[in-house]
Amino acid sequence: MLKGIPKILSPELLKVLAEMGHSDRLVIADGNFPAESMGKNAIVVRCDGHGVPELLDAILQVFPLDTYVEQPVNLMEVMPGDPVETPIWDTYKEIVKKHDERGEKAVGNIERFAFYEEAKTAYAIIATGESAVYANVMLQKGVVVTE
Repeated sequence: MLKGIPKILSPELLKVLAEMGHSDRLVIADGNFPAESMGKNAIVVRCDGHGVPELLDAILQVFPLDTYVEQPVNLMEVMPGDPVETPIWDTYKEIVKKHDERGEKAVGNIERFAFYEEAKTAYAIIATGESAVYANVMLQKGVVVTE
């Protein structure tokens, strides 16, 4: 065990996060996301027993968001006419506010099929057991600035 590291971050996931470089992208996928087929060129980490919010909060404790882009956090847009609600997005925005001074301005949206295309180029995809729909979130990694 390590001190100061959220227990939800497995050794495998910590290794992947540490390997990622500036501008690499990470998808934290809900339970309906086709993680294995989208992640054919990515590392897929299984976190089936966990939801996206708890993983997002833990990851953002160790993962810097890119400051060179306006919105380093992106959500999958709801398809026009799809009668679903996305209250989980408010939860994500609150979590991002805790970890990034830009707050919810750091959060954007990507059209569903464009999100899939971007996910295919992600460094890693975390497959969760999240049951909320449209609960996928993509993070773009920044740099750690040391004194």
